[in-house]
Amino acid sequence: MTPHPLLDIAEVTRTEPYLRTVGEVFRAFRDQDSGCVSYGVRLADGERWFVKEATTDAAQHAMNRARAFHRAVRHPVIVPQPHRFATGDGRTAVVMPWRHGELLYSPARLRHAGPLARFQALPVPQVLRAVDHLLDAHLAVEAAGFVAVDLYDGAFLYDFDAGELHLIDLDEYRPGPFVLQADRLPGSRRFMAPEECRRGSTIDTRTTVHALGRAIRLLMYTAGEEPTWRGTAAQLPLVERATRTDPAERFTSVAELTAAWRRSARGAPDNAA
Repeated sequence: MTPHPLLDIAEVTRTEPYLRTVGEVFRAFRDQDSGCVSYGVRLADGERWFVKEATTDAAQHAMNRARAFHRAVRHPVIVPQPHRFATGDGRTAVVMPWRHGELLYSPARLRHAGPLARFQALPVPQVLRAVDHLLDAHLAVEAAGFVAVDLYDGAFLYDFDAGELHLIDLDEYRPGPFVLQADRLPGSRRFMAPEECRRGSTIDTRTTVHALGRAIRLLMYTAGEEPTWRGTAAQLPLVERATRTDPAERFTSVAELTAAWRRSARGAPDNAA
């Protein structure tokens, strides 16, 4: 059998020149805060892949962490990392299947006209489906003993044609619980729980609950100057509870949050609130 040009290689001297010998580099993402450079590659047989290489020590450290996460967590919504190879500078590149879609993160200037606004205008059943998939993926994260770190709308890739949500760049997810040994964790303050910015605090599944609550709030509101909640009256208090400042007042787990959310979607009361 002929070796696969991306899945069967162990090392390359320089990543981009190699990719151009085996296929067409149809997209390049060079100016990334993560310290990575990424490429969309189309092979001769039409297969499309996403290749991300670390260009800094910090990016390599995150990539090493991501390796442990993807070995432990498998879910259809989470884009996998089936292979990695060494690069000429002693760092690593990872190979992932290409997923069609648009990032729901939008800079402030595009907040009312970008992909997020388009998503927020979708029929409510489609939005609820995406929320359900987000929660279901994090049930797998929780079951594997990991907690969410740096979950934000830049990790949400939405395929408007297929109506599918994909989660990417979960490189900072870590085994938990753990005690924060730094002044803060990486992440967007729009999604972060207070304990993520407090040295010595415990980061656990309640922290994941907070991030998910923030994510649900973002996805379930309309865009515009006066955002409107598109869920039911029974669902909004669940988001409020998930994002409370005191972790002890939140849902105790992703499983508890998900069960309450699904009860509310059926019109049943939330007895756990």
